[in-house]
Amino acid sequence: MSDDPTHVQEFFGPRAADWDTRFPDDGPAYAAAVADLGLRPGDAVLDAGCGTGRALPALRAAVGPTGTVVGADLTPQMLAQAVRAGRDESAELLLTDVSRLPVRDGALDAVFGAGLISHLADPAENLRELARAVRPGGRLALFHPIGRAALAARHGRQITDDDLRAEPRLRPLLTGSGWRMVSYVDADDRYLVLAVRD
Repeated sequence: MSDDPTHVQEFFGPRAADWDTRFPDDGPAYAAAVADLGLRPGDAVLDAGCGTGRALPALRAAVGPTGTVVGADLTPQMLAQAVRAGRDESAELLLTDVSRLPVRDGALDAVFGAGLISHLADPAENLRELARAVRPGGRLALFHPIGRAALAARHGRQITDDDLRAEPRLRPLLTGSGWRMVSYVDADDRYLVLAVRD
């Protein structure tokens, strides 16, 4: 479910301190999703809604020392945990909302968004903002280390057709926001949507 920034901060702020210990086995899934994004040495990539920065080391490894990695999150406590974990060594961390990115048009080669789509206040507008920041032909990965059904079960809910992450809803949303979906995977052990900037 989409949320406004205040609700996102209220949800994630108190959970930041033990976030990584709650999900200790997600590292390989993050690394695999980053690999699927197809980054090259020297690329510029944004981890949108980076949280505690679990993807940042894999993103840095993918773009190498000449690349640029930016981790953006609107919850200060999550960024503080990223620093405590030493992940700020892999990226520049920004306290910002993805609805107003402080980057010029086309500055990025790719965006990685783990768990992002369900927390966007205005998904269409926010995805347009990500598209603005990415060069034509650049890539977007929307990722979660478990699939929609497993995530719904974790939260004691049933999966529904109106889920924003469902392919029939997400494909037109991406298309209307400047992205073309090229891959959709929703399995028990991972959710990964890859899109290309038109």
